[in-house]
Amino acid sequence: MMKIFKAPTLVGIDGETALREANALLAKRLDQPARRAFLRRSLTLGGLSLLTGCSLDSNAQVETALAKISRFNDTMQGLLFSPTQLAPTYTEAEITRPFPFNAFYGESEVVEVDESQYRLEVTGMVADKRSWQLDELRAMEQHDQITRHICVEGWSAIGRWGGVKFSDFLQRIGADTSAKYVGFKCADDYYTSIDMPTALHPQTLLALSYDGAPLPPKYGFPMKLRMPTKLGYKNPKHIQAIFVSNTFSGGYWEDQGYNWFGGS
Repeated sequence: MMKIFKAPTLVGIDGETALREANALLAKRLDQPARRAFLRRSLTLGGLSLLTGCSLDSNAQVETALAKISRFNDTMQGLLFSPTQLAPTYTEAEITRPFPFNAFYGESEVVEVDESQYRLEVTGMVADKRSWQLDELRAMEQHDQITRHICVEGWSAIGRWGGVKFSDFLQRIGADTSAKYVGFKCADDYYTSIDMPTALHPQTLLALSYDGAPLPPKYGFPMKLRMPTKLGYKNPKHIQAIFVSNTFSGGYWEDQGYNWFGGS
């Protein structure tokens, strides 16, 4: 998750400027029609049209090309991801204090979830679709980790998180681990989804505590997903529902142009 700002339609790229530069190149006199066609495919946006098969004649087509490249990057990151390689861990002396608040809204707008009314909804490709109370999750084996949170904005912080290994929870509910995706819906209207190999990674936690105490609201009470192998916006807070699926469901920032895999 991230601090408040409006994500641009094309992150880091001015589509209109890119089109003007590309068309300027293509406007130069070239002797051979085949050469002109090749340059239109290969030079526009540094080769995006060649890689995606799109003719970049409008800003909408630039967006389409960038979306294709982003999904290609997702695929490559997924192939490179190791389900056994661990992210670095740290000592208590290295914890960032205070750990920064980050979300797509201000700290004064943090949602307050009533523990007595809280139920975790589980749906999709799972054998046991009953709802879970916090006490049931706390009764499962707990694990601690001190890992680094890396934000796409360029900062990072080290924190101590405790909770249930997500792989243990998925096993408990009889999740079909051959499914492609696990999605999350949250009390603050955030949503995201992750790949199943990351869900099963040994450091992926359903975090219920921070620094040895119950998870504070500003860090995601009653529960957040903590994945040191992913960038911060892939770590949802205030989780209310989990679903296992083969249907791609995107995410809050991902639907605005951010990379879906989001590996750190």
